[in-house]
Amino acid sequence: MISPELRAKYTPTIGIECHVQLKTKTKLFSAVGNDAREAPPNTLVSHIDFGLPGALPVLNKQAVQLAARAAFALNSTPQLFSKFDRKHYFYPDLPMGYQITQYDEPIVLGGSVEIVVDGVHKTIGITRAHLEADAGKSVHPVNADFSLVDLNRAGTPLLEIVSEPDMHSAAEAKAYARELFLRMRYADVSDADLYYGNMRFDVNVSVSTTDQMGTRSETKNLNSFRSVEKAIEYEIDRQIEAIERGEAILQETRGWDDAKLKTISQRTKENADDYRYMPDPDLPPVIFTAEEVAAIKAQMGVTVEELRNKIHGLGASESLTEAILDQPPLVDILLATEKLLVDAGQMDRPNLGVQVTNWVGQLIPNIAEEASKAIDELQIVPQALIDLSIMYDEAKVSSTQAKAILKEVVLHGANPAAYAEEAGLMQESDEGAITAIVDQVIAENPKAAEDVKNGEMKAIGFLTGQVMKASQGKANPALATQLIKRQLGI
Repeated sequence: MISPELRAKYTPTIGIECHVQLKTKTKLFSAVGNDAREAPPNTLVSHIDFGLPGALPVLNKQAVQLAARAAFALNSTPQLFSKFDRKHYFYPDLPMGYQITQYDEPIVLGGSVEIVVDGVHKTIGITRAHLEADAGKSVHPVNADFSLVDLNRAGTPLLEIVSEPDMHSAAEAKAYARELFLRMRYADVSDADLYYGNMRFDVNVSVSTTDQMGTRSETKNLNSFRSVEKAIEYEIDRQIEAIERGEAILQETRGWDDAKLKTISQRTKENADDYRYMPDPDLPPVIFTAEEVAAIKAQMGVTVEELRNKIHGLGASESLTEAILDQPPLVDILLATEKLLVDAGQMDRPNLGVQVTNWVGQLIPNIAEEASKAIDELQIVPQALIDLSIMYDEAKVSSTQAKAILKEVVLHGANPAAYAEEAGLMQESDEGAITAIVDQVIAENPKAAEDVKNGEMKAIGFLTGQVMKASQGKANPALATQLIKRQLGI
């Protein structure tokens, strides 16, 4: 275990390469399905994926369009000219003996992503983003002396986003990975399903005691924000310990063991010239006109920054805003709710937005989990949420009653007011009716009443509780407390 003092002597430098699976119907260069999640091995393949002699790739236009959208999400613009290259290496899951990718003229150059860590804003530069075809998958059966190859993923369209080495802690890298996830998802570029590997992260880590960066390692194929953070923490400590022992750091590729929370050496890391890049002779360049770029930009939806501002503007805390952003169905609900509030001129009633936001971000996910349903399977009507919020704001229902009504609203599509009346959940705010109950409670609890008169204010809570019990929970507790004080002359 490295001491904080020793760790403070070293400056970590971190860069991340993120592989984003584009949400096309077919692969990058062949007309077979792009969704290999449940497909049996080697069923989503063609002669192109097998690398058969004479097979010619045909570029998927939708993949190019999605890459262009990603450029705007990265605060960049698609290049008017880009081309494809062949990256040569030999591995069983790469039957062509090369990968079709983009090398010196990619579709995206430059860009930036802003992150926030512990309240501090920081901009992470984007070096480039390029289109490429994924390789297949090698499968290593347990206790077997052979490996198998599944080419279902071979040719899957990827956008590889390469960051500048601007991160200097595992927390910054985790925040950057999550921000990429949000941007690709809300730009409608990728499903960004981490479980199925729609986004995978390769982290490059080096440490140094000087201004010059040390030798880096690359830990590949991380598919969660937690694994990004933990792998970097492990690598920082591993490299510091090695340097302190007088050992040289190798430039190598490492794997991540999520069970043991450690990286494992896999192979020496190659340099670019080892891959013998060459322009792909079978594919023409990708050319955009300025008008085409402008048209794509015009089709971009609300950005992640704008979504944050909208959700925060409704009254959500920063942590709740981020929790809501993690679930797009919740964002859709709040956007629809905001529009209704604006159209009805009710944005000047801030309590409405705050209450709906809290319900959407906290209670609705819990209701969905208890009912074993996905959020988009619930019957959530934004206007019903506003109506219930108004009922609560006007003290027609208590917090407990509102939660009970909300559950019925989202599970069965109930009308809030109608259900509250039918179930006897409307709060009693008639002063005359509550006064009669208060008189009865005071008469039945003379000791507590006398304690209140003598200044023991805790006894008011007891009396209010008795009023709520006598009214079967229907009395407005704030009004009940006010009437108790009035009746006791305090």
